[in-house]
Amino acid sequence: MAERQSSNIFLIGYRGSGKTTVGRLLAEHLAWKLVDTDRLIELDAGITIAEIFASQGEAGFRRREAEAIARVTGGRQQVVSVGGGAVVNRQNIERIRRSGTVIWLTAPAEVLWERINRDAHSKHTRPDLTEHGGLEEVRRVSAVRGPAYRSAADWTVPTENRSPQDVVAAIAALFADAKRG
Repeated sequence: MAERQSSNIFLIGYRGSGKTTVGRLLAEHLAWKLVDTDRLIELDAGITIAEIFASQGEAGFRRREAEAIARVTGGRQQVVSVGGGAVVNRQNIERIRRSGTVIWLTAPAEVLWERINRDAHSKHTRPDLTEHGGLEEVRRVSAVRGPAYRSAADWTVPTENRSPQDVVAAIAALFADAKRG
């Protein structure tokens, strides 16, 4: 992992786990570039993720997501916030693991749902992924994705009851410990 540590840092986790907020602060802390794959997809498409899902379906979105991940994994010294569902594609996981350290940001479903509800942007730009929507969807989808997040991650960092700054400090401590050990 030592060689990968200097290349990129990939933040994975369910929507609402803090990938974008923590990513921004971590990138500032490291003086690295911040890349948000969901934002890249929207910029390339010229429409929101919800509109991509509506017009091209999940398959169309996942194709665009894989292309965005392939593109960013060629860079260096980036903190990359990866879309929550990117782990459903094994090739995405292989790419990010080859080009950096992968950190899974976690929180209980209830906390994720509360954060999602507070994010006005997310409400309008991110589609429901199941017919259930709401907290039930967060519980179901995060349970299904959990094993993929776990297998992809070098480190897991809980975000519940932590400020984004505390999460960045925890990540920085992990890197410091890895350098010493």
